Amino acid sequence: MLIGYARVSTEDQSLTLQHDALRAAGCERIFDDKVSGAKIERPGLIKALEQLREGDTLVVWRLDRMGRSLKDLIARAEELKEMGVGLKSLQEAIDTTSSGG
Repeated sequence: MLIGYARVSTEDQSLTLQHDALRAAGCERIFDDKVSGAKIERPGLIKALEQLREGDTLVVWRLDRMGRSLKDLIARAEELKEMGVGLKSLQEAIDTTSSGG
């Protein structure tokens, strides 16, 4: 299953572009947050991670939507790998479920 995660930094910003891209990529469920990436507490990301099962893929519009820093992003990617879950970023064309990704 493809599960999407979208984030914008403020309430004034729109999630529409990210939602459209995630739906077009085939995401069956999409979770989102309207908080700064610097915030540790992101309820939408927590819910998305809770939904993931082995063999699923977490899809993000851009990697910076998921991680606060490179260190955080690497840790999150490793956590997904340990769960048997893939990671796909639409803008960077990264897909850990494929040999070319």
